[in-house]
Amino acid sequence: MNAELAARVEGLGFDLVAAEWAGSRSRPVLRIRIDFLHPEEGVTVQLDDCTTVSRGLETWLDAHADVPDRYVIEVSSPGLDRPLTRKKDWARFAGKIVAITGREVLSGDTKRVEGEILRLGDDTTGEPEVRVRLSDGEELSVPLGDIERAHLVHRWK
Repeated sequence: MNAELAARVEGLGFDLVAAEWAGSRSRPVLRIRIDFLHPEEGVTVQLDDCTTVSRGLETWLDAHADVPDRYVIEVSSPGLDRPLTRKKDWARFAGKIVAITGREVLSGDTKRVEGEILRLGDDTTGEPEVRVRLSDGEELSVPLGDIERAHLVHRWK
C-alpha cells in the first residue's frame, strides 16, 4: 500500500515523507506526513495543503481492501522533528543534527545516538550507510538497515 500511497500523494503534488497506522482497533488512525515535491517551493506545507491531500485520498482509501471501514486520517507537515525514512532524506539533510535509534547497540552500550549527518554512502558490501559525527567528535557509520527510526533534532537558539 505504501508505494501506491506515495504515488497518489505525488499525483496531488506532494511528497510522502511517512505513513503509519496508529490508534486502536476500534479507532484506527492513518497518520501521513507530507512535504513539497520540490522543497525550494516553501518552508513547510500549510493547512490547505494537508486538506488537499486528505480529500484527494479519501475515495481511494475508502475503496482500498487493506483500510478498515472506519478510520481517521491525519495529514500533517513533517515538523521540526522530521522523520528520516528514505535514502534521499539522509542526503538532503547532511549537516543537520539527527537522533538515531538502532535495532541493536550503536555506540558503547546505547541503541540511541545523536550527531551531525556527514554523508550517505555505501559500506564495503555496497549496502547504504550513514556517517554521523557524535558530540564528542567520534564518527560513526550506521547501516541504514540497522536503523529502527531516526528524526531531525531541532535546537532552539
